[in-house]
Amino acid sequence: MFSTYDVIVVGAGHAGCEAAAAAANMGSRVLLITMNMQTIAQMSCNPAMGGIAKGHIIKEIDALGGYSGIVTDKSAIQFRMLNKSKGPAMWSPRAQNDRMLFSATWREILESIPNIDFYQDAVMEIIVEKNQAVGVVTRMGHHIRAKAIVLTNGTFLNGIIHVGEKKFSGGRVAEKASTGITEQLTNLGFESSRLKTGTPPRVDGRSLNYNKLEEQKGDEEVKSFSYLYPTPLKPNAQKSCFITYTNKDVHDMLRTGFDKSPMYQGRIQGTGPRYCPSIEDKINRFADRDRHQIFVEPEGWNTVEIYVNGFSTSLPEDVQIAALRMVPGFENCKMFRPGYAIEYDYFPPTQLKFSLETKHIENLFFAGQINGTTGYEEAACQGIMAGINAHLKINEKAPFILQRSEAYIGVLIDDLINKGTEEPYRMFTSRAEFRTLLRQDNADLRLTEKSFQIGLASSLRMETLQQKQNDLEKAMTTLKTTTIEPDEINNYLESVYSSPLVNKQKLSQLLLRPGVDIKSIRAQKNCLHQQTEISLNIFKDEVLEQAEVQIKYDTYITKERELVKKMSELENLIIPDNFNYEKLVSLSNEARQKFIKIKPHTLGQASRISGVSPSDVQILMVYMGR
Repeated sequence: MFSTYDVIVVGAGHAGCEAAAAAANMGSRVLLITMNMQTIAQMSCNPAMGGIAKGHIIKEIDALGGYSGIVTDKSAIQFRMLNKSKGPAMWSPRAQNDRMLFSATWREILESIPNIDFYQDAVMEIIVEKNQAVGVVTRMGHHIRAKAIVLTNGTFLNGIIHVGEKKFSGGRVAEKASTGITEQLTNLGFESSRLKTGTPPRVDGRSLNYNKLEEQKGDEEVKSFSYLYPTPLKPNAQKSCFITYTNKDVHDMLRTGFDKSPMYQGRIQGTGPRYCPSIEDKINRFADRDRHQIFVEPEGWNTVEIYVNGFSTSLPEDVQIAALRMVPGFENCKMFRPGYAIEYDYFPPTQLKFSLETKHIENLFFAGQINGTTGYEEAACQGIMAGINAHLKINEKAPFILQRSEAYIGVLIDDLINKGTEEPYRMFTSRAEFRTLLRQDNADLRLTEKSFQIGLASSLRMETLQQKQNDLEKAMTTLKTTTIEPDEINNYLESVYSSPLVNKQKLSQLLLRPGVDIKSIRAQKNCLHQQTEISLNIFKDEVLEQAEVQIKYDTYITKERELVKKMSELENLIIPDNFNYEKLVSLSNEARQKFIKIKPHTLGQASRISGVSPSDVQILMVYMGR
């Protein structure tokens, strides 16, 4: 019934979709196996993509030739650029999405890729021969062979759902859990553990009193996540979100259910996400706070279903609805389904290589929540990297590795492999030490050419990048050579409380002033001389904005590049795979244990392992120097 495939991808969530698409577009014959064809790319939690640092990741996936950015643009119902009050390294795009349209768009894209086949079944076992993954066994009893396997099981591995004192097996509400794989892999020598995540109730938007809610509109300037296509979302055609708050009465009502909470009664063993706690965890950890913010998020264009962001809970249903009805605007709310917690198996990611191939079994790759991460974006970026590297591995090519200085994706994978995680890992801009270089606006400049060279990014993407590079170079030259007269700009400078010009000045110098930006200067149409106006109007907004960023932050960018250069010296010092750490008696016991377990490939990697001191790295460096 089945021929041999190049790559089998298990699971069709965000990681699985990107993995299958990447491997197939690079030329591999791919089989995507999912337990339910109707839930491909399901947004299991909130109907949104992007956000702080997560938006950077989506832009990087797009720059590499992935599809998360394109799907986000096509299914967006609202767009906002977060952190605009801060520097451009912190700007993070975020889109509210139509949940059903998002999933449907992903499925259309996958079905348009000729190299992808689909099969609806559950994978129960990995076929391993001579320490290599060579296929899978499904619940229906099919033995399907492949040269590489990518596991993207999400929360389905031995998943248990909790609602109050009720608990039942499941990987998502109304969907079966996956069994067999964890048990097999632990027998093969893998270490596994448990994590927990949760989701809030969904309610009927028709039952809410929006007069009591604070409206949160989308941005007037809508940006695309994809560098390739403009978003179809228009500024004046966005759905609003809303904000409300819990209060003391809500908290008191929630506390009445704590004696039946699976978290407080110890029925949940897995660690939950620190940065996205349940409402009961918030009340317990932040007992001094009288209220917590609730985001009221629509689930799509043509549905009344509302996602109650900030109210994640696993308390009994009667407590959930009683507490919700004490929230302003929710007095008469009707619940579509209650919130719940889910605990599931994951495999500590220190057991992986940087390619996301496992160290124990050759040609077996892990991506997504199986590695201990949380979030669609974190899963999707692992998926595309696993798909790329699965294809490269079976074609006997070097792995595609992104450094910490090259991408947030590189930061994420480096963190997972060197530090591991005992709680769901979430990306933040603060995790990246080179974030001035890793802005959301320049992901294509950083990554598209690299992806094109390995055969993933299309010729169209490369041509688009080259055009942008040419335009950016011309824009930089224009800003550095165009002189602006005092009579052109002084009214504007006064309006932003900046000192007026006495003599003419280059535009690039003017942009170094706080509060002065090129978009506002270009808007002074009645003041600018004709030649100045012509010079600026030949460029797109995004090109001028990027040129401005490079001019304003040139000093910081230069310093970071110098730091990257210094650190890359450690990355070039390779540690042999068979290096014997036992003979280095000067190493600390912790460092020796970590080095033996993780087997760092370079001195740079060794220096970033949790628990390794600078003196341990110095000892390694001295020995290798000898």
